[in-house]
Amino acid sequence: MNDYSAPALDKGLDILELLAETAGGLSQSEIAEASGRSVGQMFRMLATLERRGYVLRDAQSGLYFNSMKLFDLAHRHPPLRALITAAAPAMRSLAETVKQSCNLSVLDADRVRVIAQVESPADFGYRVRVGALFPVESTATGAVLSGRETLLVRPDPLQAGITDVVAAIRDSRDATIAAITVPYVSTTFSGIPVDTVATAADATALAISERLAGLARLATLAGSTEASARLDV
Repeated sequence: MNDYSAPALDKGLDILELLAETAGGLSQSEIAEASGRSVGQMFRMLATLERRGYVLRDAQSGLYFNSMKLFDLAHRHPPLRALITAAAPAMRSLAETVKQSCNLSVLDADRVRVIAQVESPADFGYRVRVGALFPVESTATGAVLSGRETLLVRPDPLQAGITDVVAAIRDSRDATIAAITVPYVSTTFSGIPVDTVATAADATALAISERLAGLARLATLAGSTEASARLDV
């Protein structure tokens, strides 16, 4: 295998990955030290990344942070955008029906990535941040996304008092491509039992799956019509 290196690209990616792993931001010298490069090299690279909107610099502290641009770019990806668009109305209806929040997740390499979230309409609820990452192995959502389950209800191992209700969203080949999760909050104010929530979540996942299948059929039909038109010309 040929080694086609791109040192400048490596430096830029090193910075983005380093900042992504750091909660409080880093100074230019800290970035240089952590990456094993000179301050001068980091200055030019950080200036470029800041100009392109990939990093932000706090004017007072001088610390650098990752911006939301990479997250925004990921959401422009057509399949992901189509999934969120197809799921949004059904998720809002689910949250309103069960009086709990819900979120939409996909596999991101070896982790669970939350890509959409709808707040609970009730006075209480459990919110999961869009963009949050969770381990596949220890979460109910990970078990569903891995194809081991299609509907799962179990206590959340990380948050006491939360029961994860997870339903699989499947494509036309019956492969799991995403999951709807309701982090069910069990309190004296929870008027809807968890088994009813599970039934509603499963129905919502099925509705989203069918919606995606319909969009795929329309896209295929549109492509066939366009190809036929080109042939007629």
